[in-house]
Amino acid sequence: MTDPDLPPLHDDHQSTAQPRTKPRRPVLFALIVFLLIAIPAGYIVISAEQSRDSGEGKEQEAAATGLTNAFPARVQQRIYDVPVPKGSTPVYYYESNSWKSSSLFVQFRTNDGGLDRYLRKIGTDSTALKKGEVTISAGKAAQVGWDFTTDEEWAGAVNSKKAPHPSQRIMVSFAEPGHPVVYTVSTVKF
Repeated sequence: MTDPDLPPLHDDHQSTAQPRTKPRRPVLFALIVFLLIAIPAGYIVISAEQSRDSGEGKEQEAAATGLTNAFPARVQQRIYDVPVPKGSTPVYYYESNSWKSSSLFVQFRTNDGGLDRYLRKIGTDSTALKKGEVTISAGKAAQVGWDFTTDEEWAGAVNSKKAPHPSQRIMVSFAEPGHPVVYTVSTVKF
């Protein structure tokens, strides 16, 4: 028997207990969605800006029609075998490219020791310099505004190498004793 004042112990038909649910946190959910969208979008914007800046610099360099007052990049110095000595100043360069060959024009002022080191590193020495010999053609020199017909004390050398290695045509001005100015056209043929 059951007591009418007590509730039934087990009633399958009238269960009032509902499953427990987690409280919703709409602010946290919105923050997570925002971060999932904002972080990749930020990376895209930064990457696009860097790419645009890089492209503008490359475009300006490609559009250059004369010497640029700066050291050539290390990779350019390696490719063309033109190791500009440290401490050289001012330094100018210009790169021209075609289907059959590419050339790097480099001009720099150094000291006598720097000239000797430079010549040794490219595979020659100061005895290869012939006084009064013009080794860079007038057409090549005109591309960057060089003129080797002046009354300066000039010496020239050619450092020929078999392709695909670069060959250098070098002119040196000894107008200022102890501070030679080196003009080099290094060409790689394909």
